[in-house]
Amino acid sequence: MRVDIYRRPEHAGRFSYLAVPESKPIPEEVTNTDWEQTDRAVELDDDARHLAEFAIHEPIAQIKSKGYAITSVKDLGKEQARS
Repeated sequence: MRVDIYRRPEHAGRFSYLAVPESKPIPEEVTNTDWEQTDRAVELDDDARHLAEFAIHEPIAQIKSKGYAITSVKDLGKEQARS
């Protein structure tokens, strides 16, 4: 599966990330925040359990459940690889 990645600024210079299946719009329930697209067509292995670069756990399960995958609030305090 390929996904488009969006980010939004959080506190202390950190970012939340949102992964949406390629070419799909951002789901309505998350459009109330300012997301900016950062990456397009990122290859996501169907067995991926973690997108470390974006601090997203269980991306496939989240996408199947909600239509998108998002950084967990508990991971915002951890150092992220991208900034």
